[in-house]
Amino acid sequence: MSHQIEEVKALIDLREKARMGGGQAKIDSQHKKGKFTARERIAMLLDEGSFEEFDMFITHRCTNFGMEKNHILGDGVVTGYGTVGGRLVYVFAQDFTVLGGSLSETFAHKICKVMDMAMKVGAPVIGINDSGGARIQEGVNALAGYTEIFQRNILASGVVPQISAIFGPCAGGAVYSPALTDFNIMSKGSYMFLTGPKVVKSVLGEDVTQEALGGSNVHASKSGVAHFAVDNEEEGIEKIKDLLSYLPQNNMEKTPIVPTNDPVNRMDDALNEIIPDNPNKPYDMYQVIRSIVDDGKFLEVHKDYAKSLIVGFARFDGITVGIIANQPAVIAGVLDSNSSRKGARFVRFCDAFNIPLLTLEDVPGFLPGTQQEYNGIILHGAKLLYAYGEATVPKITVVLRKAYGGAYCVMSSKHLRGDINYAWPSAEIAVMGPSGAIEILYGKELKETEDVAAFKAEKEKEYRDAFANPYNAAKYGYIDDVIEPRNTRFRVIRALHQLENKRLTNPAKKHDNLPL
Repeated sequence: MSHQIEEVKALIDLREKARMGGGQAKIDSQHKKGKFTARERIAMLLDEGSFEEFDMFITHRCTNFGMEKNHILGDGVVTGYGTVGGRLVYVFAQDFTVLGGSLSETFAHKICKVMDMAMKVGAPVIGINDSGGARIQEGVNALAGYTEIFQRNILASGVVPQISAIFGPCAGGAVYSPALTDFNIMSKGSYMFLTGPKVVKSVLGEDVTQEALGGSNVHASKSGVAHFAVDNEEEGIEKIKDLLSYLPQNNMEKTPIVPTNDPVNRMDDALNEIIPDNPNKPYDMYQVIRSIVDDGKFLEVHKDYAKSLIVGFARFDGITVGIIANQPAVIAGVLDSNSSRKGARFVRFCDAFNIPLLTLEDVPGFLPGTQQEYNGIILHGAKLLYAYGEATVPKITVVLRKAYGGAYCVMSSKHLRGDINYAWPSAEIAVMGPSGAIEILYGKELKETEDVAAFKAEKEKEYRDAFANPYNAAKYGYIDDVIEPRNTRFRVIRALHQLENKRLTNPAKKHDNLPL
């Protein structure tokens, strides 16, 4: 055998050794927990045969606590690039079979390298998290490694899409990288928290499980840290693929057009009857959304969090659109602190990545009460207002029913540079609802009249005729047109095509000072 052939064989053997990560026993242990390995996850995500790996032969440099005797090729994270649906992406997957996926200085450098490459060429970054945290043997070097990653998350924000999947433990400082990315997907059994149950017990005397402290359901419904909660890793991988299909490669590109056989001028007669006669009776906004989008397909974001506001992606004539919609079936569709933050975050993502916004409005106002005021609803509501006002992408608004008070102002009104503002004939655009308005306008008369109910009914009718309709706002040009509900899809698509080459820039500044 020639020397060169021996070298090639040694390379092949070395590659095979690197692919085994922490060894067969650790791989078997991962499988017994119902989890896939880092390489299996990457193989599930990327198009077959497209993965090109970086830094397969890297090892750590630590010499403390006997670590100099424990070198594993790749050092606990698999990094590289490939394609998803033929489109370039960069990926890293933490390998729990290698020292519990703990992060070392060289581990961090591998992640930083793919993030730098992604920003350089303009492609999304997908990080799959499954790690015991910082490698304690490396001390401050591990902390430095984490912070180098955070710095790149910050610089990449708004430049390339960043998606995090949490498929195992993610604790301590490790949580901040996913928190800085655009979307978090958590599988059942994974968890995220800054301080674990043992610390909580010792400091606060509180008994809590990992699941109750930072499980996927907790973060999807209570904290809002997770945008998607999935039952298993396979579902999580499919969610990433679906999400990517709606997104551009970077902030300089538009989203890919996805051809559809759904007619542009398709009408749905049911929309002409969906608004109840009783203004206080709810209806389901999902029915409206699925009726007007391409093929009834809607990818909801933050589905289980702050449910009075719906946000997510859909397509109109193949064009990706971000939808923000009040949900009358949940606390009448009011805006509260959490739904305001949820909406603001989504609007800003869409604006950063050239995704047009469609607002479907039916909002009676902001949620009143001490709990909301103490929680800073003024600031949180201002975030949504700011996000809409700052956005320069095409903005289309359809008022379906209620658009009252400050909530009317906030929800992409004409006064926040809304491009096309439509209303259904059922729209009520006013400072407040008729009942509350009459209490203020005729407070004295209500006390003096004998037949309060009849007087109130008469004055409420007068108020409705004057304000609780779209025509008063249309008279001032605040509504561009009053449209037939069943024709909403066609009018939205026409507006999108009209606004396709919209150009609008904000004043030059270092950065804004969003009311955080």
